[in-house]
Amino acid sequence: MKVLLINGSPKANGNTAVALNEMIKVFTEEGVETELIHVGNKNIRGCIACGKCFEIGKCVFDDLVNEAAPKFEACDGIVVGSPVYYASANATLVAFLQRLFFSARFNKTMKVGASVVAARRGGLSSTFDELNKFFAISGMPIASSQYWNSIHGLEPGEALQDEEGLQTMRTLARNMTFLMKSIALGKEKYGLPEKEMGTFTNFIR
Repeated sequence: MKVLLINGSPKANGNTAVALNEMIKVFTEEGVETELIHVGNKNIRGCIACGKCFEIGKCVFDDLVNEAAPKFEACDGIVVGSPVYYASANATLVAFLQRLFFSARFNKTMKVGASVVAARRGGLSSTFDELNKFFAISGMPIASSQYWNSIHGLEPGEALQDEEGLQTMRTLARNMTFLMKSIALGKEKYGLPEKEMGTFTNFIR
């Protein structure tokens, strides 16, 4: 089992990192390999809808997105963490995820996804919902915890005082591990669900 964790905060050791590191502790205890990629401090541009990834199998902008794509394909689950900006995720992280999920053309069905969010006070639920949409559109089961996957803190490290938030992260990691292992057993016995050829329509035909 392997989990890829994405830190979407500009701060490598901020409160988003506190949440992700709490999960890593549990994954390690459970024998799950982890790799963390720091995205939030990188210069990552948005998608320009050029469609080149359909031809070359990767994004035309050869940056961290293309480096992360094979790691994403190889993992059993992915955790995306972000601070909250105006009740939304960090824009750099969103640009990264949009390009990664669109340009990485492999079948993501039954990879487990989880999102975690950090904020001083509010905007957590809308950011949590925003990130989960990347998984839902990709046929990826979404791991849940005992509460929304959120943690509170303003200054770097303050989230270490949020005992309920830390417990939420630990529970999420345990639930995600169970889900990944269960899916692995199911794939051995039943394989992946049958996938139909995609049907694409719009509002005029």
